[in-house]
Amino acid sequence: MEGSVSRSHQRAGLRLALLALAQFIIAVDYNIVFVALPDIGEALDFSPQTLQWVVSSYAVAFGGFLLLGGRAADRIGARRVFVTALILFGAAALIGGLAGSTGVLIAARAVQGLGGALLFPATLTLIVTSFDEGPERNRALAVWGATGSGGLAAGALLGGVLTQWLGWEWVFYFMVPLVAIALLGVPSLLAPDAPRSGPRQSFDVPGALVVTLGATLMVFGLVSGPDYGWTAPRVLGTLIVGAALIGSFFLIEAKTSAPLAPLRMFRNRSLVTSMMVALLHMCALSGGYYLFTVYIQNILGYDALQAGLAFLPLGLLAMIAGGKIAASMLNKTGLRNTLSLGMLIYAIGMGAMVLGMSTGGTYWAVLPGVAIYGFGGGLAFTAIFASAGSGVAPAEQGVASALASTSQQIGAAVGLAIILVIANHGIDVSAGAPTPAASDVVSGLRTAGWAAAAAALAGAVAALNLRKPPAAAPAAESEEGREVSVSG
Repeated sequence: MEGSVSRSHQRAGLRLALLALAQFIIAVDYNIVFVALPDIGEALDFSPQTLQWVVSSYAVAFGGFLLLGGRAADRIGARRVFVTALILFGAAALIGGLAGSTGVLIAARAVQGLGGALLFPATLTLIVTSFDEGPERNRALAVWGATGSGGLAAGALLGGVLTQWLGWEWVFYFMVPLVAIALLGVPSLLAPDAPRSGPRQSFDVPGALVVTLGATLMVFGLVSGPDYGWTAPRVLGTLIVGAALIGSFFLIEAKTSAPLAPLRMFRNRSLVTSMMVALLHMCALSGGYYLFTVYIQNILGYDALQAGLAFLPLGLLAMIAGGKIAASMLNKTGLRNTLSLGMLIYAIGMGAMVLGMSTGGTYWAVLPGVAIYGFGGGLAFTAIFASAGSGVAPAEQGVASALASTSQQIGAAVGLAIILVIANHGIDVSAGAPTPAASDVVSGLRTAGWAAAAAALAGAVAALNLRKPPAAAPAAESEEGREVSVSG
């Protein structure tokens, strides 16, 4: 009997390790390309305007297809979607490394984004449905969150090391063996998807097409704005059409018998709050990463390897905070306090980083702020997805995680667009323009940094909308239906 229990625990641990590896793959890919961009631009003859699409094509596809990926995991089966996503992701990474032209690389990055949009909700669904809500799920989510934070740090470091020693192609080749290892673990660690009971449910094809196209156009417009101008027809038109499609999506969901995202889910206070905080979290994160990268490379003169190493303390502290510390706080103080405190620490760290920036500054002056915001961001990241899945039925965990992650991607695009506008205000960034004075660059970075800190602070306030945990019990039925507040 004891041997059977031990084997069961070991299998659960290996299953969690496999799912954490999938999250590591997504997180590494988010950051690994950034420090390789100058080399990629030179090798494939990207223009300054088109180089950003090495990153943006991934973000557009990832953000646009997340909700479709979440519902696919719920309807088709999380294991099937997990395997399909890994294959897409690995194949696109291999093609990206072999790319000899700008078009091929951008297309490969878009397919990687599609793979990530399928993989993220499938992974979260498998975690949430494999571990009971409460301390067990909090521990699993903490491992998942810590691995994601570690992946962000590893991505920056690996991007610098691989680019400097082996060439930019290896930031893509590196993903292939990781995907292969994950695929090898699927047959023995993930049970086949359970057959669906009851009448066969139709898939909301019109809703899926409308929301995917709408979200894609919104992200496309947001990442294009800084380059082409917010009043340019291609930008303004894209944003208007995208917003109209998303509005029509809600009309479709209200009338269809098998909605992609049932509107009643938006009555779940935990889910809606987590979506709001996720958006603000990524506004601050994307802005903070950009500001820190520009400061250490353009002002302090760091090369690709040094820049990767500079991110290491941020990632390590995010991993620590998003792991055991997040699990302990979620169990002891609940979602509301953990999420709000994480975002508050995040805002304080961002402000401290801004105060450390100067034209004659050093890395050590900004390090305390970077470390603090890494800690707060890691803590908040895990709490966001714990709150998103709270009180949601197992059959809808995929779409719940996709809604929260879609908010993240929109937040990343919005945040980076706003930060670019603020940081470059009054600076001529057009091709052939003279190099701006360091004092002007630092001034723009500091102003933009305060905006990122304000977004994190707004997230701390928004998190207070979560219900306080009841005093007498660890979980209680909410007045709104199926919402459950986790106190641990």
